[in-house]
Amino acid sequence: MAGTVEPELDSTDGEAALGRLAADLDDAMVVVTAVAPDGRRSGCLVGFWTQCSIHPPRVLACVSKANHTFPVAAEAPALAVHWLGEDERSLAELFGGETGDEVDKFERCRWRPGPAGVPVLDGVKGWISGTVVGRFDVGDHVAFVISAEAGADDEPAAETLGFQTAKQIEPGHPV
Repeated sequence: MAGTVEPELDSTDGEAALGRLAADLDDAMVVVTAVAPDGRRSGCLVGFWTQCSIHPPRVLACVSKANHTFPVAAEAPALAVHWLGEDERSLAELFGGETGDEVDKFERCRWRPGPAGVPVLDGVKGWISGTVVGRFDVGDHVAFVISAEAGADDEPAAETLGFQTAKQIEPGHPV
């Protein structure tokens, strides 16, 4: 009824509530790749990402500060974001379950230099690459805003590899 004040909601632990709610999502997983000005390459599996602008077209991807990819991405002028098809679990395991501290992931997959030299993975559902137009500290991750300047949707009809498939991958680094 208009004008009545409802009693205050019982609050719960927000961290626990978010963890439970997010655990059932099946958002697409992406691989972010980077090359630093000194030639160091890196890449990692990312679950925190979104399109954040239509005009100009931009993507926001978050990289963990604990990840080997973070210092490379922090210096990189451009990044690439790759969408994986449901049948590309091996790439998800490589970029999510291995760490660049111990292995060169790019020696274990097919790729080619893309715009600005950023590694572009072969055989993925699709990818975009572009200049990093913003970096924002968002807690234990840094959000990178990437301008979608180049890209391809090689397998647009392929089902996307989602979080529910990737969550069984043992991370190469703690998050």
